[in-house]
Amino acid sequence: MHSFYYYFRWSSLLTQMVIMSASKVKGILVSENGGPDVLKYQDLEIKAPGPGQALVKIAACGVNFIDIYQRIGRYTVPLPYTPGMEGAGVVDAIGDNVDCVKVGDRVAYSSTLGAYAEASLVTASELIPLPDELSFEQGAAFPLQGMTAHYLINDFRKIKGSDTVLVHAAAGGMGQLLVQWLKHLKATVIGTVSTSAKADIAKACGADYVIDYSSSDFVEEVAKITSGKGCEMVIDGVGKSTFAGSLEAVASHGHVVLFGSASGPAEPIAPNSLQKRSITISGGSLFNHLNDRDELLMRASDVLHAIKAGWLKLNIEEVISLSEASKAHELLESRKSTGKIVLSTTK
Repeated sequence: MHSFYYYFRWSSLLTQMVIMSASKVKGILVSENGGPDVLKYQDLEIKAPGPGQALVKIAACGVNFIDIYQRIGRYTVPLPYTPGMEGAGVVDAIGDNVDCVKVGDRVAYSSTLGAYAEASLVTASELIPLPDELSFEQGAAFPLQGMTAHYLINDFRKIKGSDTVLVHAAAGGMGQLLVQWLKHLKATVIGTVSTSAKADIAKACGADYVIDYSSSDFVEEVAKITSGKGCEMVIDGVGKSTFAGSLEAVASHGHVVLFGSASGPAEPIAPNSLQKRSITISGGSLFNHLNDRDELLMRASDVLHAIKAGWLKLNIEEVISLSEASKAHELLESRKSTGKIVLSTTK
């Protein structure tokens, strides 16, 4: 994640937020890496949209772990910058050569840095039409986590009803979506959580078994549940504190997908150690699964269809004023949250 790909991608996007006299908005600026206190609410100035761009008046933006990783410097972003990869609002202006959206369209997105603001320039082809029946808060809650759940469940293994899948942090915003989607596919779901209250949430989402890994060894518990077989798939967004156990909990010929590092980066392993049970490991990042507009709209459409059908429910835990972005980061970073945290520009 420290690759030149991300540096140049973010660097090019940051040029959209250069100081100009044309338009002033309120937003968050990060001038140095550090704790939540480096999130400064202040005036920002944005230029008019250029070719292929849209200016989106943002009503709500999603708070995600990638925002924290960028803020602390784990993922390198050139300073200063406005954080936030996920937003929802209304198209206020468009540049030349834009035919996929028009002024007045309700939209959402999850691929452009700068969402922690009252307005942001976004590549128009990365915008998702937001149905009228969804609020802007819902629009800011579904793209990144919903489409992440989509690729995690669909791109690495064809889930069967006979599969048992282990989902770490099953009570978090991401975990809840994964549990619901896997149950829709009839899989048996084992969720790990850190408190009894979170266990109740995971069960309410449909988890068949819930393990509190603060008081139990989840590897031993998985072995008991599966009669020693292990899980056909393990979805791990926690990283350092769970990954070694994930490798033990997966079944022979099973698949471990690592897509996050909430507890820190996972420790290295010896590749030959995978031979013993013929297991495979994949690393996932949503931005590598949105390669063109067709793929973006396919994933977004599937998520929105699931929400409309009612079997996928968004759990927005708290809506916090944009001016209190530091509070939102503290809540997410504490790992005490049990749903999506959204920032509002109107609250």
